[in-house]
Formats: sequence, C-alpha cells, structure tokens
Amino acid sequence: MNSNSSQLPDKPRPESPPDHKPWWQALSEHRVTAQRCTNCQRLRLYPRPMCDVCYSLEYDWADLKGEGIVHSWSVSHHAFNPGFKKDLPYLTVTVDLTEGLRLHAPLLGVEDKEVSIGMPVVVDFEDVDDSYTRLFFKRAE
Repeated sequence: MNSNSSQLPDKPRPESPPDHKPWWQALSEHRVTAQRCTNCQRLRLYPRPMCDVCYSLEYDWADLKGEGIVHSWSVSHHAFNPGFKKDLPYLTVTVDLTEGLRLHAPLLGVEDKEVSIGMPVVVDFEDVDDSYTRLFFKRAE
C-alpha cells in the first residue's frame, strides 16, 4: 500500500462540445450566460444549435442575472464518483432563474434541512484552476 492510497481522486471534469465554449468562457469571467435566438429572442439553457420555438439556427449569447428561487432539490448520500466522496452529503438544486430558465447546480453553505421551495439563491463561482470554473448556488443575502 503506497502513501497515496488514502487520497481520494480528483472530481471528474465536464466534457463539453465546442459550441458550448462561450458558456465556459463566461463562467471563467464569473458571468452566467444563455443562448438567445436572434430570430424570436427566446433564451435557452442548455446550449444547442436550434431554437425549440421557431427552429432558427441563429443565436447569440445573453448575460443572466444569476438570481432565482429553488424549484426542487436533492441530497446525495452516495457518491456517483469517488471524487465526490469527501463532499457527502451533496446538495444540488434546480433553480428557476429570474429570466424564466431552469439551472441545476450544487448549493453550498446551506444544510439540507434549511432548503425550501421558493428559497432565494444566487450564483457564485469557484475557480478550480486556470482552465475550469465551477458554478454553484448559495443563499441570497
């Protein structure tokens, strides 16, 4: 048994197609963005090539406020990957953003017994390293 055997592995990094690059670039600048159809102006998350309303292939990116309310949540007591074992229990929320979109991410700094539907939350960021910034939610002040 070597001295590193007790260390947990790193968390896996998300794999993303090239057309999601603006999302990750915005996160690295501590901004939240969504695609916006340039034809009908509909916002969409997750990034995808076609508007699901008007079927246009034309889009740009719009900054979001990063505010919303908890729609739902879950508490994981079993790590789906060994890299998350040290975070157990792991709390994630689905948030109704003020722009009408839903976003799912970890909720930090809140005990699972404190979470409630309608609880105001805001986005925050963790710069994991120079090439990866993680988005999470925290309770709104």
